[in-house]
Amino acid sequence: MKRFLALGLMVGLALMVSSGEAAPAPKDAEKTKEALRELQDFIGGWKGSGQTKAGKTAPVWDETVKWNWRFKGDKIWLNVDFEGGKFFKTAEIHYLLDTKKYQLIGTPVVGKEKLTFEGVLKDEKLTFERTDPKTKEVQRILMNTAAEGVRFICKVESRNAGGTIWRHNYFVQSTKIGESLGGKEKKGPECVVSGGLGTMAVSFGGATYFVCCSGCADAFKENPKKYVDEYLAKKKK
Repeated sequence: MKRFLALGLMVGLALMVSSGEAAPAPKDAEKTKEALRELQDFIGGWKGSGQTKAGKTAPVWDETVKWNWRFKGDKIWLNVDFEGGKFFKTAEIHYLLDTKKYQLIGTPVVGKEKLTFEGVLKDEKLTFERTDPKTKEVQRILMNTAAEGVRFICKVESRNAGGTIWRHNYFVQSTKIGESLGGKEKKGPECVVSGGLGTMAVSFGGATYFVCCSGCADAFKENPKKYVDEYLAKKKK
């Protein structure tokens, strides 16, 4: 009986090692967080308007975009909600350590099949691309901030297979909620979870700390000691 139990344990451990569901190592999680922290300027809520083409006569819609950190064990990603958006309803942004690229998995407004893009951050602009497997059309998403992080700009473009001319599909300009254009560069406390700019107060052990978004607030509430210990250890270095 002991031999069967030992064999079963060994098989179980082998399946866990070979399974793609295994959680990333803590070191990999830290590398992922560091890469995603490059997008920290996007974190927060943005309220603005969009158009399918530039011009005073083009229809305009209101759109609110909310960026938050998400944590599940050692898995870390960013979540984006597009309220009133015309292209995506929600999206997840991951960092792929093997290719050193960002990955966007979006739930479109039209259709149920999620769309997967790969992208890079260059010259403070985040650019994603994908090729439609059926039409071979290339779709591109460009995101960046401006006006010292107060302005968020998102463009969605496409071009035919083998083509070189990009068509303008959607263009959204938003201002960070609670901020105003022309404001000075914001400085303040550090988020104990992500390392970004802390904007919301949380408490633990009689002390006050700060987090940058609701996702970080949820992670802090789940395990405040972990994040406080990591934060204090980093401060000692």
